[in-house]
Amino acid sequence: MDKAPAGIRFKARLQRPAQPKGAAWRFLVLPAAASVRLPTRSMVTVDGTLEGQPFQATLEPDGQGSHWLKVEKKLREAAGVDARDTVALEIAPVAREPEPKVPADLRRALAAHPAALATWKDITAVARRDWIHWITSGKKAETRLKRIATACDKLASGMRRACCFDRSGMYSLGNMGPPEAAE
Repeated sequence: MDKAPAGIRFKARLQRPAQPKGAAWRFLVLPAAASVRLPTRSMVTVDGTLEGQPFQATLEPDGQGSHWLKVEKKLREAAGVDARDTVALEIAPVAREPEPKVPADLRRALAAHPAALATWKDITAVARRDWIHWITSGKKAETRLKRIATACDKLASGMRRACCFDRSGMYSLGNMGPPEAAE
């Protein structure tokens, strides 16, 4: 990204997650007035600047109709900010969703299921991101394994979207919101 996008400007407080204890990343919750200007209550990838430093990231739903942003160490250090600082951001939704990183276990499972892989290759980047998010949102290893098997079966049968998955986190029994902030 060569220049800042024209878009949504706001300020937010950078926070340190309570878990894991030594996390190098930080996070912030978008103000409702900024989040409502985004095209969806679910995950949305944006180009932006944080204190003038360019970045691209996928905003996560907070489960309350807004979004939160994970700020990686490299960006935080380039911007010269840390937890408890109020930072200035400008964001805009990307014109084209980037290709998500496929976890190794899912990549292996898809390679072993040619029909599932064919559907996987034919769906959109957003649909692939949703499948990955559904699979990785399980807390237990056995849940993840079951979800990978289910995803492969469903993809092999031609199903293109992760069914019954609350992309906004507003109706989910799980916690899709931001991490708990450390004191």
